[in-house]
This record gives sequence, C-alpha cells and structure tokens, in this order.
Amino acid sequence: MKPETFLPDDYRPAEDEPFMNERQTEYFRRKLLAWKNDILAESRDTIEALQEATRNIPDVTDRASEETDRALELRTRDRQRKLVAKIDAALRRLDEGEYGYCEVTGEPISLKRLDARPIATMSLEAQERHERREKVHRDD
Repeated sequence: MKPETFLPDDYRPAEDEPFMNERQTEYFRRKLLAWKNDILAESRDTIEALQEATRNIPDVTDRASEETDRALELRTRDRQRKLVAKIDAALRRLDEGEYGYCEVTGEPISLKRLDARPIATMSLEAQERHERREKVHRDD
C-alpha cells in the first residue's frame, strides 16, 4: 500500500499543475469516499426510520400518504444505490490511473467538471454530443 499523500484542507486542484498528479488523485479519492460515506449514512438512517415507522394507521388517507412517502424514499435510495456503484467505478478508475480522462476521446476531463461531478466519465463536449445523439434517437 502506498503512503498517504499530504493534502492541505484548503487544497483545490489547479490547471497549472500536472494533470492527475498525486495531490489531485488524493483530492478526488477523498471527495468520492466522503460522498459515498454520506450516502451510506443517509441510507442507514432511512432504513432505521422505515423500520420505526412500520405501524398500522387506521385512517386510509393517512396510510396512503405514508405509503407514498415511503415509496418516494425507496426510489430515492435506489437512485443513490446506483450512484454508489458509479462512485465505486470512479474509485477503481483512480486506482487504475484512468480517472479524469474521457472514455470517448481519451482527453483529460476539465478539473472544474470533475470537481462538480466527480463521477464524470466524459468531457463536457463528449457528453453534449452523447446527449444530442440520444435525443435524436429518442425522437425517432
């Protein structure tokens, strides 16, 4: 296992340093892990809340409202489960040295885009082309 890279608390990746150097990869690794841990903590809280909320509500309207809330919460958790899988994939790309590079063009993804969307796999231009193609095919 490699030694931990020192990273100041106020560190932000900069365009004037080598792309995906040790500090940048450590920054994104920590960002991804913190995001994953937050999601998992929220999921645990949801599970606990759903277990506590299991009760028999006599009023049909109240019961329907609670079931709707429950279904919405479960849908949200399902989306977050998929997001955790994308975070895990990004962490694997970090370990393999592929993180930060567009899977279509092979070009570096901008640091601003990665900071805003750390699970991005395409550059902004490639993503826009992909979405335009998707929209055209969807309209057929």
